[in-house]
Amino acid sequence: MNTDKLLDALHTQGWYVWDDFLNAEEVEQLRDAIPESMKPAGIGRHRQHHTNKQIRSDKISWLERGKHPASDDFLSRMEAIKNDVNRHFFLGLFEYEAHFARYDIGDFYQKHLDTFEGRSNRRLTTVMYLNDEWADEDGGEIVIYDINDNHLNTLWPKAGRLLVFLSEEFPHEVLQTNRERYSIAGWFRVNGMRGNRVDPSR
Repeated sequence: MNTDKLLDALHTQGWYVWDDFLNAEEVEQLRDAIPESMKPAGIGRHRQHHTNKQIRSDKISWLERGKHPASDDFLSRMEAIKNDVNRHFFLGLFEYEAHFARYDIGDFYQKHLDTFEGRSNRRLTTVMYLNDEWADEDGGEIVIYDINDNHLNTLWPKAGRLLVFLSEEFPHEVLQTNRERYSIAGWFRVNGMRGNRVDPSR
């Protein structure tokens, strides 16, 4: 896996779109790993963690090693990215956590950052998309902004595409989807302040 373009983009602009990160067969295998039962995603952390369908309405299931070969392979690929990023940028990335996210018809996620005030241990966000033959009328795009709220890009959640960006610098939102939409949202974290999981996802 050649990460040179990823590393260059993170250095120059802080985000990168890696089309065809996975091929069609690998995407299909990952879709097979998605569990049937998923829970409503939440917002906030610790005692403030709660669900709010006015802010986000997707459903999630955390990835765990040993559950499915395809998800194990994906987690290994993320480990390789973590090691390359640490070698080049000395970010001290310590661990990776991720979950499947399902957006049913009408679901969305309002604009947000993947970090919270007083808690900056999530440094790098990844979003892996698993949706074949996406079209304009399907909606569900991710919209990326800079920290000053300027629009940077709007992307389809198409199969095989990996989006990577610095968690603290890029607010983003998921527009309402008009068909079922799947992704894997993940975060590279630094050590310390590990606490309870929160549920930002794409």
